[in-house]
Amino acid sequence: MRVLNGLKLSFSIILVAGLVFSGGVFSMLLYAKMTGSDLGILVPRADDQAYAAEMTGDGTHTAGGNRIQRQAEQSVEAAAVRPASALLSAPVIRQNPELPAGCEITSLTMLLQYSGISKNKLDLVPEMKTDPTPIRFDRSGSIQYWGNPNVGFVGDITRKQIGFGIFHAGIYPLLHKYIPSAVDLTGQPYEQLEDQIIKGFPVVVWTTIDFQLPQKWVEWNTTTGTVRTTFSEHAVLLTGFDQSHVFVNDPLSGQKNLKIDKKQFIATWESMGKQALSYTGKAAH
Repeated sequence: MRVLNGLKLSFSIILVAGLVFSGGVFSMLLYAKMTGSDLGILVPRADDQAYAAEMTGDGTHTAGGNRIQRQAEQSVEAAAVRPASALLSAPVIRQNPELPAGCEITSLTMLLQYSGISKNKLDLVPEMKTDPTPIRFDRSGSIQYWGNPNVGFVGDITRKQIGFGIFHAGIYPLLHKYIPSAVDLTGQPYEQLEDQIIKGFPVVVWTTIDFQLPQKWVEWNTTTGTVRTTFSEHAVLLTGFDQSHVFVNDPLSGQKNLKIDKKQFIATWESMGKQALSYTGKAAH
């Protein structure tokens, strides 16, 4: 008897639960009918189906697969647009015999002449900023105090007395004077130098005389802080590149479009502070 009563009780509970559930579903359907709303929990939507297709993971005819394929195609298209090599024909000018320490102003002259400005290196020397701070040595004969190449040219550019050079910040104002669209690319990734070449603009870059990593560094104090550099510092005009090389106009050797190993060049350029100057538009004649 107790078993029979238990079965009746269980059946009653199940019946009540079924009525509650069916009533809830009926109410939801009735609400959707009256309001015109979309009960996404009951009927899969198109975007849900697309999401489900994307999550199948088989990679065949899925939304995710199509999107990945489109992204890959866009990457390939972008790579195809950017050329793997470019080479410009800029004038090559020797710094010697007049300016043995004047690689920077000579490289700048090449850049200006390429832009159409008729200036020679000797015209520009008097216009270049200088830091006339006299050199002072310590007891060991090392340089203790001197000028700052970020301010202006340090030493004697003719090397009749000791001379050093000038860095990007010191010579940039002269470039900007003749080309208002001048840009200082110092510190930027190497790829931006290639972008300049692709656009048709050479770049003055700082490297070393032999295009090798410096073996000896020197330091001295200035009125604006300590300078750390090397006497093998050199500036050239970057004129081109390919997959394995860069091409420069070297004012020391007088070679035009001199080929240098790209990795080697980048390493020396970075060691000299990634210094680079160029421009982006027409020069002011």
